[in-house]
Amino acid sequence: MTNSSQEFNTDWRKVASTIYRKPRDSKIYGSVDIDITNLEKYIATKRKNGIKITLTHVMALIVGRAFREAVPELNAYIKRGRVIQRKSIDAMVSVLLKKDEMGSVKIENADQLTMTEFAETILGKIRQSRLGDENNAMQSKHMLSSVPWPFRSWLFNLYKLFTIDWGFSFPWLNLSSDSFGSYVISNIGTLGLDTGYAALLPSSNVSIVLIIGKDYKKPAVVNDEIVPRKIFTLSATLDHRVVDGSHGGKLFRFIKYMVKNPELLDQKPG
Repeated sequence: MTNSSQEFNTDWRKVASTIYRKPRDSKIYGSVDIDITNLEKYIATKRKNGIKITLTHVMALIVGRAFREAVPELNAYIKRGRVIQRKSIDAMVSVLLKKDEMGSVKIENADQLTMTEFAETILGKIRQSRLGDENNAMQSKHMLSSVPWPFRSWLFNLYKLFTIDWGFSFPWLNLSSDSFGSYVISNIGTLGLDTGYAALLPSSNVSIVLIIGKDYKKPAVVNDEIVPRKIFTLSATLDHRVVDGSHGGKLFRFIKYMVKNPELLDQKPG
């Protein structure tokens, strides 16, 4: 979080922000299999103690910690041809809201929370949304859907031009260039899907969208023995104007480490 603007805006990044467009030609993809056999024990223990967490909660918090400790470069977005570092690490988590409708909740300063605090915050956000108090991204979606076609397309293009392309914010209209936070994470495994890759929404400035696939048992080598383990695939769609392959590697390595040491999520980050 202390990197200077000059360190972010290398020659390559200045060139990349010019030659690529978002999201049409700047997407790169990556995936990794995550062994959650031991992590499931951690989740089960938490739930027995009355803390209702799921795999989605854990992974969302781990990614927030990764942005803080391993890859702060990911907590950035393009504004007028430059890479801008965000002032906070905010998670956008896809959840089931009301009437079987998928929505999202935004968790501000996700990296600073413990696992218990993160779970309580998400629960509170879901309750607010079900009562009609939705975040700016959800409000914008409902507003846009109410506009008849073709005016809907024109309005969206104006919104994207002013907020995403030009970087302006209009707080009195709940329009911002940073409505979706630092990253988006969604669990499609709950829908029965093994794996998948998400879109980088043209209306967002996130550098990465992560997808949690369905967990299943798979033979793995542990201590030179083949044993059944619980595995899921974590997939990522990344904005190549902000992210390089090396950043993705750092991210996945940190995630694997934290999955093996989930008790670290119960501690406040240093």
